[in-house]
Formats: sequence, structure tokens, C-alpha cells
Amino acid sequence: MEELVIRDADVVDGSGEPSYRADVVVDGGRIVSIVKEAAAAGCQRPKARRELDAEGLVLSPGFIDMHAHSDLALLRDPDHSAKAAQGVTLEVLGQDGLSYAPVDDRTLAEVRRAITGWNGYGDDIDFDWRSVGEYLDRLDRGFDGQGIAVNAAYLVPQGTVRMLAVGWEDREATPQELDRMRRLVAEGLEQGAVGMSSGLTYTPGMYAEDAELTELCRVVAEYDGYYCPHHRSYGAGALEAYEEMVALTRQAGCSLHLAHATMNFGVNKGRAPELLSLLDEALAAGADISLDTYPYTPGCTTLVALLPSWASEGGPEAILKRLADDETAERIRHHMEVVGADGCHGVPVEWDTIEISGVADEALADFVGRTILRSAEARGEAPWATARHLLLADRLGSTILQHVGHEENVRAIMRHRVHTGGSDGILQGTKPHPRAYGTFPQYLGRYVREVGVLSLEECVAHLTSRPAARLRLPDRGLVREGHKADLVLFDPETVAAGSTYENPHTLPTGIPYVLVDGRFVIEDGRRTDVLAGRAVRRSPVRRNATLR
Repeated sequence: MEELVIRDADVVDGSGEPSYRADVVVDGGRIVSIVKEAAAAGCQRPKARRELDAEGLVLSPGFIDMHAHSDLALLRDPDHSAKAAQGVTLEVLGQDGLSYAPVDDRTLAEVRRAITGWNGYGDDIDFDWRSVGEYLDRLDRGFDGQGIAVNAAYLVPQGTVRMLAVGWEDREATPQELDRMRRLVAEGLEQGAVGMSSGLTYTPGMYAEDAELTELCRVVAEYDGYYCPHHRSYGAGALEAYEEMVALTRQAGCSLHLAHATMNFGVNKGRAPELLSLLDEALAAGADISLDTYPYTPGCTTLVALLPSWASEGGPEAILKRLADDETAERIRHHMEVVGADGCHGVPVEWDTIEISGVADEALADFVGRTILRSAEARGEAPWATARHLLLADRLGSTILQHVGHEENVRAIMRHRVHTGGSDGILQGTKPHPRAYGTFPQYLGRYVREVGVLSLEECVAHLTSRPAARLRLPDRGLVREGHKADLVLFDPETVAAGSTYENPHTLPTGIPYVLVDGRFVIEDGRRTDVLAGRAVRRSPVRRNATLR
């Protein structure tokens, strides 16, 4: 007898087609039978060892978070309700060009420092891996060999690869260094990564010119992966930055997935249609493009990320030395406040939009929840003096919310036919962005039920089958017989994000059941002790053989 039958569910199957009522049978981690309109048909209804009455609930595929920063969180927190309670059953890690594999001892220490604000320093983690494959193995083992809370896929981080092969210098890679980077990317893809990411406003990845990125994308294309860039600007020059990524991947013959594809800052208010027109033209010409967004207006990053790239050359210790030098610090201020630093997307920084969301040193907790401008006024000093003090005192570990988005842009982009959902959720800090705990119920509650930007069927497709197709995962993202039983049951009348800017750690409502591999990770609205998540590896088909 099968393990589970979910009775009388309103199935929104991820295809975008209208919902239907059905009994859905799960066994061995897969959907083995779907009996449509079972009650009305008067037929013999399927039986199982456990029956779950889903009256009034929608059954959908598990949500896929296309842009997650849970690279260490999945290894430090077996509960991981931040994502599991949202109905997320798969996260894509290795984002923005910076993560923890592939590394050597030197690079690991450097990357841990560089992205402390994203993931913490990791003192509680046993970094017993160096390669991509070893990191994926570590995710498989999870806690006591049992696994992790939800599934995870991985992108080879181009910035980490450059750190390993070139270092932190702002220069062109030598032919030998480029060849090593190509090999590192290929090895990561052979070991199970789904593609490559970049953070082109973060050092050292931003030092790569287009020719270098194109060569790496050619490798990604050979393995039928995709390129996921955080491109060079979301502010001044945003459209040009999007055009650059489209042209670069077309030249390389590589699929493109645009990370957190927003149009931010005052210069881009109301300009989402221009971005969508650019994408439509490229799609019509045969480009393979998708994108993700989060359903909020503020962004989130680290305070140090706003510095000009020249100030970040050489890595974290070099940054701290420059900040400690008064003359150099004044040059940094001028670039940020007058010129518009490339780290701040070419827009002069507005300190009243920069809110501190977390600090590495708890002695600095009074800064959290305040803008730099407000803290500066309280301290009786200029905003840059406050920002500089915080960067030095917190040793670059501070995270920020950046209130620079536009609601009309958010709504326009989420309607697009290649749109998917990504939280970009940073789980560090006392007051992280609420998107970390709320992205997926925010889509379902606010933008489906309350505002009506998307229909329920459309929205579920954005969050399930579209990302599964981008990841080339043929047995996920749809409620189909034979597919993985990564499933969510939610109440369409009550589902909502509980997280707010004031209380960002609050869990959502209206999602009583979540299954990963056919096992309940959320049951009756509470986290179980099940650790059914594993690393999701693609087995790439090598198209060519240009790498020796």
C-alpha cells in the first residue's frame, strides 16, 4: 500500500493551466497517481497508509528559490524554517559570484571574510570541503548524515574562481590564469553545479572584462548550464548593463538568467517597460533568457559593497587599511557622495536610504534599524564619518537595506513570461530584509489575492515549473505522475508573509503542509524534525570538447 494520499486537493499543477480537484498519491518520494475529480466521479478512491484531507487547500509543486544565500545556513540550522515554512523545497546557492567552493586554504579564508555580512564568518562550520563536488557532498550529509531541511542546487561563483586563479588585483587575466579559470568552471559543472554566477559590482569578480566572462560562459554553454549575473549596474547605466549581459551570452551561446532583475534608484523610476522591451527583442531573436525578482522594493547587501571598486582591490585587509587612512578615506567619500561609486551602481549615495540591518559585532547593535543619516545626526557628525566608523569597527561585516526601489517596476517585471521568484534572502543580522522569510507567501498573498497582479495559476508557474525548466530538472516543478513529491499545501484565502521590516523573522501563515521527497518538513503549520533535503546535481551533457 502506498504511503500517502492527499484527498480532495485543489491542484494548481505548475503548468499555468486552470486548477482541478484531485486525490494525489505519494510513495517512495514520488507522485505515483493523480485521480481527478475522484469524489464526484464515484470511482474507487485510492487508499494509502496515511490519508490527508486537503479540503479548502491548494496543492502545488514546491517553490524553487532561484536566488538564495543559504550556503552556510543550511549547514548550521537543521530547522531552516525561514525557507521551509514558505513552501520552498529547493534553493539555488552560490549566488552573486561569491561562495565557498572551489577554494584552497587561502581563498577560503578570504571569501569567508568578504561575505561575512551575507553568511556570518562561519566559526560554527566545519569547512571540510574545497571543491564544488565536496561541498555538494557536505550538503548531502547535512546533519549526522541525515541531510538538510530543503534541497539545494549550486552555481559556480565566478568571483571566487577569479580569486583562486588571479587574486584580488584589478587587471586582465593572463592566458594561463584564464585557462585555469575555465578548468575550474568546467570541474564545478562536471561535479554537479547547474551553472555559473557573477557579482559584477563585487570584487574581485567585477574586475573581469567581457572577453574573460565570455570565455567562461562558453564553458558553461558546453555543459548546457546557465549564466546568472548580478550585472554591473542596477542604477545609472542599468539598461546598458542588461544589454551587456544579453550580448555577452549570445556571443558565447550560453543561457542567461538575470539575478534580481530590478530597475532601482531615482534614475530608473518607471523604466521597467524599457527593460522588458529589451528582453522581448532578444527572446524573439532566439536568446534563452529568464530572470528572477523578489516582491519588495528595497534591496539588501553589505555596507562595504557600496565602496568604489578601486577601494576594494586587494581584498578585505586592503580595504580596512584604506579606510583607516584619512586622505584615502576622503577620496572614497568623494566617489561615493559626488561621483557615484560603481559599488553603488554609479549613483551618488543617499545616506537616508541606507538602513543598517545587521552587524557582526553585537557591540554595534544600536546602529541596527537606523539609516546612516539618522545615526549620523544622533552622533553629531557627517554621514560618511558614521559609515566609515561602522565599516572599520565592524570589520566590513555590516549588512544594509537600500530603500531605492519602485513599486511600479516591481509589478511590471513580475508579470513577464520568463519571470521566476528569488528571495535573495540574507539570513544574517538582527533585522534582515523580510524577503528572507516572506518572499513566496508575499507573492501568493499580496500580489495574487490582494492586488491581483498575477492569477494564482500564473504565479505558481512562476515559482515552480519555470525555475525547474531553467535548472533543466525534468522531474520537478509540476504535479505530475512520476515527478518528485516536493509539494506545498496552502490556503489561498489566508496565505501571507508574516515577516515585516520591524519583525523580519516572523514566519508566514496559511501554509500548513510542505513535503520534500514525499516527507513532511512542515506539518500542521509546524516544522518537523525531517531532514529530507539533498544536493540536486545535474548530470550535464558535454556538447563539445574544446577543453584539453
